[in-house]
Amino acid sequence: MNKFGRILLSTGAVGAAGITYSAAIERRHWTLRQATMPVLAEDAPPLRVLHVSDLHMTPNQHSKQRWVSELAELDPDLVVNTGDNLAHPQAVPAALRAMGPLLDRPGVFIFGSNDYYGPKPKNPARYLLPSAKTKRIHGEPLPWRDLRAAMTERGWLDATHRHHDLEISGVKIHVAGLDDPHLHLDRYELIAGAPPADAQLKLGVTHSPEPRVLDCFAEDGYDLVMAGHTHGGQLRVPGYGALTTNCELDRHRARGASSWGERMGLHVSAGLGTSPYAPVRFACPPEATLLTLLPRSTNTPSTSENAKTRAPYGASEGIR
Repeated sequence: MNKFGRILLSTGAVGAAGITYSAAIERRHWTLRQATMPVLAEDAPPLRVLHVSDLHMTPNQHSKQRWVSELAELDPDLVVNTGDNLAHPQAVPAALRAMGPLLDRPGVFIFGSNDYYGPKPKNPARYLLPSAKTKRIHGEPLPWRDLRAAMTERGWLDATHRHHDLEISGVKIHVAGLDDPHLHLDRYELIAGAPPADAQLKLGVTHSPEPRVLDCFAEDGYDLVMAGHTHGGQLRVPGYGALTTNCELDRHRARGASSWGERMGLHVSAGLGTSPYAPVRFACPPEATLLTLLPRSTNTPSTSENAKTRAPYGASEGIR
């Protein structure tokens, strides 16, 4: 074999090894990310919020179900689910097994496009194109109404185009949310206006963190917006970061805690799943995040983060 042939062979071997790692290992490298954000009113006590997003659950993803259910051991004050729970028409029982113990905690949720429509095979390279240049392809309708009924029956609040006022662990919280901006289902005019002045946390929730939506929340005076959808880029290049966000958000905010404007905090979850037809993550393990929210007067950096693996990779998972 000549030198050129050896180079091609070695390059192919490295690429194959990377694909194997991304598909077989990293996508089940369940990770708890922790972040601190000073976004509460100055007179509020700290609040622990668990952010769960983008499960993309299929029935046989047993290690994911076990790992998510164990997050209840963190004893969060509030759970926020920012959508894309389903990836299969029979996945509602699996999603509920995963979230079961968390449903005993106070929680709010909205849905994403992949709660409404199932995944379809498509060229993975389309994911790297700018969002505006991709044509959305919907799969079969998914039983999101069944999932919604089960979550609300257990006490979680559907924030889709709704306002909710609640008090948790001594913190007065005002929550408002949107239907998925990725499908242009958002109607901000239904929740527009300044939140109550006595709310110690003004929280917005959306699936896709589109800048036009974030601008509206910031203009109305929200303290924090939580979102998912981006998968953290799903494929990240060390030293460069996310290649894409699959929306109009800049790639530097593809995951984690950041700010939007002068006052509002933003947290984007990299999520816990992938499409069954693109089961690959690289330098971007699946995650849930435990946020510790502190008063704005706290002498801390604007955000601080760390991440750690909470569980082994688990058993093999299939699409069905």
